[in-house]
Amino acid sequence: MKQQQKADAMAAAALIELRKVTKYYRRKSERVDVLEGLDLSVPNGDFLALMAPSGKGKSTLLNLIGGIDRANAGDVIVAGQSLTKMGEGALADWRSRHIGFVFQLYHLMPALTARQNVELPLLLMSLSAAERKKRALAALAVTDMADRAGFKPAELSGGQQQRVSIARAIVTDPPILLCDEPTGDLDRKTGDEVLRLLQILNAEHGKTILMVTHDPRAAARAKRTLFLNNRVLSEEPEA
Repeated sequence: MKQQQKADAMAAAALIELRKVTKYYRRKSERVDVLEGLDLSVPNGDFLALMAPSGKGKSTLLNLIGGIDRANAGDVIVAGQSLTKMGEGALADWRSRHIGFVFQLYHLMPALTARQNVELPLLLMSLSAAERKKRALAALAVTDMADRAGFKPAELSGGQQQRVSIARAIVTDPPILLCDEPTGDLDRKTGDEVLRLLQILNAEHGKTILMVTHDPRAAARAKRTLFLNNRVLSEEPEA
């Protein structure tokens, strides 16, 4: 009884909750199952690493939580909203306010400066050019990139580009950061610096972080780790 009460309390306090989520794709006449009856509860302020080999559904899981993809069955509830029941327009607006994405390959616009890249999510908001610039510079300062605000991506190292992409992810002050292999394209030293930045954003700025990785050293920086085994989540890696 006490264990059930504890589980119910955790679910009530969850910022992210997945209930019996199933996801599959169609490849011509073949059905490819990715997630099956998956449950997940992530409290506010958590830093969770999701581990599995490539192609096992980690990125799909992030996309469901970020409202980029839809579950075939079950419910995805984030920040008190059921994404399953939201229309595309409402979902896009919700995503812009609640989710920041960090990718392995940065996805910066090569013709724009670091500041201009960081400003891009703000173009969806009713802000003046001066306010957009102010917020972009503030986000770059958090990621220690304020002195590179006028540099274009080609003039930055890989680690600096990732810091710019993290600044872009936090510029709208979303409560959740979804990080898909954020250190996968970086050397160990640079990757460690990026992971340290994520820890700071979690501990000092209150960001709830879900990080997909196949690197145990990266996962060790999170508060806890779950493994995607046979289309469901487990606390232990697949045997």
